[in-house]
This record gives sequence, C-alpha cells and structure tokens, in this order.
Amino acid sequence: MSAAQYDFSGKTLFLTGASGTIGRAIAQRFVTSGANCVLTDLDKDSVQALAESLDPTGRRVLGLGLDATQSPAVDQAWAQAAERFGEIHALVTAAGLYRDALVADMSDAAWLQSISINLDSVFYICRAAIPHLAQDSAIVNIASLAGHRGSKAHAHYAAAKGAVLSFSRSLAVELAPKTRVNAVSPGLIDGPMVQNLLSLTGSTFIDQTPMKRLGTADEVASTIAFLCSSDASFITAASLHVNGGLYIAS
Repeated sequence: MSAAQYDFSGKTLFLTGASGTIGRAIAQRFVTSGANCVLTDLDKDSVQALAESLDPTGRRVLGLGLDATQSPAVDQAWAQAAERFGEIHALVTAAGLYRDALVADMSDAAWLQSISINLDSVFYICRAAIPHLAQDSAIVNIASLAGHRGSKAHAHYAAAKGAVLSFSRSLAVELAPKTRVNAVSPGLIDGPMVQNLLSLTGSTFIDQTPMKRLGTADEVASTIAFLCSSDASFITAASLHVNGGLYIAS
C-alpha cells in the first residue's frame, strides 16, 4: 500500500504519542497524504522536531508537548488545535507505556501509572475531542494484542488495553453516525520496545506468529489510514488485528 493512496487534503489529524515508533509512521503517512496534523507527545522537544522535519514551513503540522494523562492540559491542546485548523477529521490515540512487572511484584504506583497512560489518556483525549469533530470524522484508538489475550508480566498494560477496546465500542455507539470509532490491535511491531522483548524471549513469539516475522510501523499506519478514509465509511465499533495472526496462536 503506497503512502499516498488516500487523499486527506484539507483534513486534519490529531495524534497522541507522535514521537513513538508507530506514531511517527502515522504522522508520516498522513502528512504525505495531504493532511494537516496536530502532533502531540509528552516529549515536547522530540515532537516539535518531528513536526519541523515533516513540514519545515510550519503551515500544515503543529507539534505540541502534551501530558495526555492531565485533563486540563488535554483541553488546552484541543483548543490550540481548533484555533489553528478548525474542525478535526481524524483522531488517533497512540500514547502508551509498556513496562514489565508480575502482579505479585507490582506496586500501586506502577499499576496506576499504566492505567493512567494507557487508558485514562484515551478517555480524556476522546472526551475533549467531541466538540471539535467534523461530520464523517473518525477516531482510531490503538489497543494491543495484549488487550485480547492478556500478557504475562504486563497485566496492568493488558487490562488497560482491554478497557480501551470496550471504551471504543461504547464510544462508537454514542458518536454514530457523525463519527466512526474503531480500534487497532498491533502485535509484535518492530521497534525498540519489541526488540527489548525479543532480547529476553528469543524467537518464541515470532515462531508462534503465523506470518513468521515482525510487523512494521508502516503496516499499522496504513491500517489506521484506511480506517480514517472513506473506504471504511461503514466500519465502526471494530478492532482490526495487525499482528500476523498471533492473535489466534496457542
């Protein structure tokens, strides 16, 4: 699938977690397809550098530092986005945190941090988005394979991502027919987080994946672009698996 298959000219994307591996691929895909972009990330310097690299003119891409776990900060970011570009046509929540901890060893702080970043931020961002969404707009929340299957040593992450799936379905009912809401559930996507996992587990997960390889951030981004396009105009409350079939592997 080519990066410019969908024409998002005149439309605007709001993206969280833009500095991450998948976030960068999403930003690149939408900018290449003509969209205006509001890119947000906790790392202000990184996201602003990304915005400048994608659009040196500064006319089409706005980079904002944002702690998406803080509701007032989220409201402020949406106000800046609306002031700059008006209505928002696509929202993608890609901010996340993946840390190792067995339940028996998990601290209260670790549990709350994971729920805050992986779930609360999605609620704050989506709630604040509602007044700014255009007709025929789309929301895509990035969940995870772990939200369907669970994950040893990542129960907090899996619990949050499972909740994101349920939240997305509920929101889809509330916002239809004006806005479609879907989720994407990546599996092993090549990047620092997964490379660290593979350094501990070896080839086990790749061996269990029917496609026998890692996915790429571009493959996730192309799925999200499809869900935000008119080609997906009758798809809502769905979760698309981008995990090479690992979802069904034993």
